[in-house]
Amino acid sequence: MAQRFLASGELQRPLVTLVQGRPGPGRQQRRGVRASFRRLLCILRNSGYRGRACVETKVRVVRAGPTHATKSTVNEERKGTRAWTVRFLLRIGFLRGAVTASLAHFGDGETSFCIIAASMRTDWTRQEISAVYHQSFVDLLFRAQNVHREFHPAGKVQICRLLSIKTGGCPEDCAYCPQSAHYRTGVERQQLMDKDEILAYASKGKAEGATRFCMGAAWRQAPEGSEFESVLDSVRAVAGLGIEVCCTLGMLTETQALRLKEAGLTAYNHNLDTSPEFYGQIISTRFYQERLDTIAAVRKAGITVCCGGILGMGESDDDRVGLLHQLATLNPHPESVPVNMLVRAEGTPLARANELDPLIMVRTIATARILMPRSMVRLAAGRAQMTREAVLLCFLAGANSIFYGEKLLTTPNPAPDQDSELLRELGLKPMPQAAHAH
Repeated sequence: MAQRFLASGELQRPLVTLVQGRPGPGRQQRRGVRASFRRLLCILRNSGYRGRACVETKVRVVRAGPTHATKSTVNEERKGTRAWTVRFLLRIGFLRGAVTASLAHFGDGETSFCIIAASMRTDWTRQEISAVYHQSFVDLLFRAQNVHREFHPAGKVQICRLLSIKTGGCPEDCAYCPQSAHYRTGVERQQLMDKDEILAYASKGKAEGATRFCMGAAWRQAPEGSEFESVLDSVRAVAGLGIEVCCTLGMLTETQALRLKEAGLTAYNHNLDTSPEFYGQIISTRFYQERLDTIAAVRKAGITVCCGGILGMGESDDDRVGLLHQLATLNPHPESVPVNMLVRAEGTPLARANELDPLIMVRTIATARILMPRSMVRLAAGRAQMTREAVLLCFLAGANSIFYGEKLLTTPNPAPDQDSELLRELGLKPMPQAAHAH
């Protein structure tokens, strides 16, 4: 008889599987222990943690003798029993790490295994990621959907709102961005919005079902002084609505990140955009390492990280694998991973870029879901130019978050009523509350 206790994707918390059996004394007892251990592995194999290698283990009994045995599943101690501590390495699909398990034989003949610690894998190699990305499309979607259902509620999508609170005039030369001062795109420079105006948009978003409100400002580096103080006031006001608050303000210092955290900021968006190798063909005014430094400052301040990239800028499959490698080796993984399809803006260097095959978008989302199981994978910019069948495949691949609203910063997005109708037709429902407890 076996019972499963899987702690809802929280692998930093206990992932518990209890196996019960009745081993005999002495050598037979040890055989019973090994048999029960094999049964544990069978349960894990059947619980969605599988890949080609499925399960690899190394087992060694490191302690034996009369002791106080703790049954971790109920946090209960029993005295005068005989216990063994078994250490083993576990590799099951996307999960890899040193996991400690306790095995106890109690006086009533019960044998219990309890995995008491585990962690997300952050040591992926490019070769491994490439193998995931390039596998059969049907197999990739099947695997991604299994992972998604293990870690997230099926049929639920987080609704987010994005507002440009300071538009245009950015000194960066990002080849995709209509807000860059380097290009003539028709986007007019606008001053920073005031707190009350921002709060009105946030309240409207919450009324429409949004559980996260994101504020974007076209700065290279978040400024000091009155403008930053105004942003802090807006963060406090939006946080008071009881929803997640996210900002993207360009590069941050550690002090600025700490002040945003104190104001109530939930998350900070700072995308890597693409692979380190392709990055120089898209941006020349900021180094890749500067992006990583900002992410580190955000993480150090205790703010969750929103970090993803853009597809369709002329990058290769190797570049997409490189971007995924950068994201999946951040420790910990970004809590949110936005995947954007390039929206070709007139006046930018990428205005005539080749149209992206939507299946590349789906393949990238599926790979991200497998590599970063607990992250919210956000289907971000570009949905307005995708068919609803392509959007459906993105949801099947593990996307579980979208932006509501007719416009994302300066680019078009489906209207809220269109999205509501689409979710209804697909049988998807907005998440009633924040996806993660931050």
